[in-house]
Amino acid sequence: MGRRELRERIFLLLFRVEFNAPEEMPEQIRMFFDDDEVMYSEKETQYITQKYERIVSKLEELDNLLDQRTEGWDVKRMGKVELTILRLALYEMNHDDDVPVGVAINEAVELAKKFGQDTSGSFVNAVLAKFV
Repeated sequence: MGRRELRERIFLLLFRVEFNAPEEMPEQIRMFFDDDEVMYSEKETQYITQKYERIVSKLEELDNLLDQRTEGWDVKRMGKVELTILRLALYEMNHDDDVPVGVAINEAVELAKKFGQDTSGSFVNAVLAKFV
C-alpha cells in the first residue's frame, strides 16, 4: 500500500473521532481493521494505528492552531471531513519530518476533493496556506 492509500486510511480512522467517545475508540479501531474490505499487512496496521494515535494526542494543539489562524471559522463550525483533513495535514506539517509541507498540503487537498464537498479542496488549501 502506498503512502497516499495509507494517508487515506488514517483519515478514515481519524474521522471516527468526531462520532465516538474516546473510550469507544479502541473498539472502533478494531472494527476499522476487521470490517474494512482492505487486507492490511502487520506493518501497515502498525503504521496506521501509530500515526492515528500520535495525531489524536495532538488534537487540542492542532485545533488551537486552526482556531488561531482561521478568522470566522473555529473548529466547531467546520465540516467534519474538512476538520479531519486539516488536523491530519497540520500534524504532518508540524510533527512528521518524513512528509514535506508541500506534499502534506497537496495530499490534504486531494483528500478534500475525494471525500468533501465541491468547495472543500479550495477551503482546505486556503486554510493550510495560512500556515506556510
